[in-house]
Amino acid sequence: MREPSFTSFHGTSLFAAALCTIALSVVDACLTLDLVSLGAEELNPIMAYYLDKSPLTFFTVKYLLTSAAAIMILSVKEIYIFGRKLRGEVLFAFFMLALALVVQWQLVLLHDIAGH
Repeated sequence: MREPSFTSFHGTSLFAAALCTIALSVVDACLTLDLVSLGAEELNPIMAYYLDKSPLTFFTVKYLLTSAAAIMILSVKEIYIFGRKLRGEVLFAFFMLALALVVQWQLVLLHDIAGH
C-alpha cells in the first residue's frame, strides 16, 4: 500500500473547484428541500434519514459531508483509487459534473411540478 503524499499548497483553480463543488451541493440540498416540500421523495436512504429528522439536519449533514470530502481531497497531493493515481482536479471535475447533472434534473422536476 502506498503512503499518502500530503501537500499544503494548491493553485487557485483547485480551490475554486472545491468551492464550486460545495456550492453545487448546497444548491442540490436546497432544491431537494423544495422538491420534498412539493411531494417528492428523497431516494438516498442515508439522506432520507436526516431529512426525517429535520430540513436543517439534512442541510447541515449534506454540507458537512461535502466539505469534509473536499478537505480530504485538498489535503492529499495524489490519490490512488483502484491502483490508479488520480489528482484532485480529476475528482473535483467528476463531482462537479455529477452534481451539475443532479441540479439540472432537479430543475426539470421543479419545472414539471410547477407546470401541473
